[in-house]
Amino acid sequence: MKMKFVLLLALLTAGFTNSQAQFLKNLGNSVGVPTSGGFSQDEAGRAIKEALTKGITHGVDLVSVADGYYKNPTIKIPFPPDAQKVESALRSAGFGPKVDETIASFNHAAENAAKAATKIFIDAIQKLTLSDAISIVNNKQQDAATQFLKRTTSDQLAAAFKPTIKDALDKAGATRLWSEIMTDYNRVPFHAKVETDLPEYVTRKAIDGLFYMVAQEEAKIRKDPMAQTSDLLKKVFGNAKM
Repeated sequence: MKMKFVLLLALLTAGFTNSQAQFLKNLGNSVGVPTSGGFSQDEAGRAIKEALTKGITHGVDLVSVADGYYKNPTIKIPFPPDAQKVESALRSAGFGPKVDETIASFNHAAENAAKAATKIFIDAIQKLTLSDAISIVNNKQQDAATQFLKRTTSDQLAAAFKPTIKDALDKAGATRLWSEIMTDYNRVPFHAKVETDLPEYVTRKAIDGLFYMVAQEEAKIRKDPMAQTSDLLKKVFGNAKM
């Protein structure tokens, strides 16, 4: 098992600088060595998971605060695509404030729902095998961990987000505002009526925005994989000298 771990770590060296490659070789050589200040294979695996958890959940923290979506133009949730013409028409007709209020409600609902993502992500990361964790680190795809989380957590996120988002939209009056806006628009002659599942749309956009931010945080992890922010990380990464 130790040899398997060392070989897996050796695969990582191709993607790192010389100093980082030497670090990983030292880390592999140190696994299971019962010397003073050494660390076990289990500790090495937990350190990798901890590094992933710290960085990735920071992405959740960024979106789950007030205005985390609303004031981030990259992930801000706009009117649904099939309602863009509705928005333009309503603004032209003097309903701009109501439109803005509705869009704000979309985003604040997403911010409230995003808080549930941390536990879902942590559970998924903790279920990683050592080989899986190292494969993610070794993957040349810069968002490999994010893609892993998409595959393994999207359904859970949707199930957790949608009730929260629907409730938040209801409490914020967004459902009512949306109904009023669509009613006003649908009264205009010579326009096709627009029907949109608002909670489903906001849920999907909230998850898309969340994964975008997680991918940004993953990129930071890959730039500084040796960040020592806890006793465990210091023990594992600190003892494998650069």
